[in-house]
Amino acid sequence: MESWIRRIILVALVSGPTLSTTAFAQSTEQGKLLGDVIQPDIERRDVDESIIDSENFEFGFFAGIMSFEDFGSNDVYGLRLAFHVTEDWFVEANYGLSKLQPSTYEQQPGTIPILTDDQRELSYYNLNLGYNLLPGEVYLGNLALNSSFYLVFGAGNTLFADNDYFTYNFGGGLRLFATDWIAMHWDVRNHLMTHALFGPEKEIQNLETHIGLTLFF
Repeated sequence: MESWIRRIILVALVSGPTLSTTAFAQSTEQGKLLGDVIQPDIERRDVDESIIDSENFEFGFFAGIMSFEDFGSNDVYGLRLAFHVTEDWFVEANYGLSKLQPSTYEQQPGTIPILTDDQRELSYYNLNLGYNLLPGEVYLGNLALNSSFYLVFGAGNTLFADNDYFTYNFGGGLRLFATDWIAMHWDVRNHLMTHALFGPEKEIQNLETHIGLTLFF
């Protein structure tokens, strides 16, 4: 009986340290594996905000056609300057030039021209508020260009026939980014104004469409 008890005690004394060593080794190995998977020490990269190019200003030119009521379709060209306040909203200033052809009244036989060549010179400027709508991408074959549809509305002045006319305008366009600082535009605008060139005051709508190129800086 005593011999059997001694055997149990000896087995416990011998196997106890072995089990402890095995458990310790397994625990150490598991800790090492977790250490390889989890890397809590992340090196932070210093960023110098002064070198980040915000590119909020946009400047460029445009050319197209303006359909001036009673005076037919005429070439138009001008300059555009915009400031992007946020990713969605921007303010825009435009200056355009055109020369009107004879009106439908002047084209009738026996009529006297009502405007001289100098009076047919037309210029306008306006200040608009714009909203970028539906940003996305446009695919031209294998080429993907960032794009944005936008809406604009505002007011300004139109000068022709030696008179200034307060003018509302609204419309929209598509902006395609060739790079992060070059953009191409296609715009459609409507210019609303009132004049009394033919007698009674008349409200007219002058549609304009143009394409343009702008640079961000």
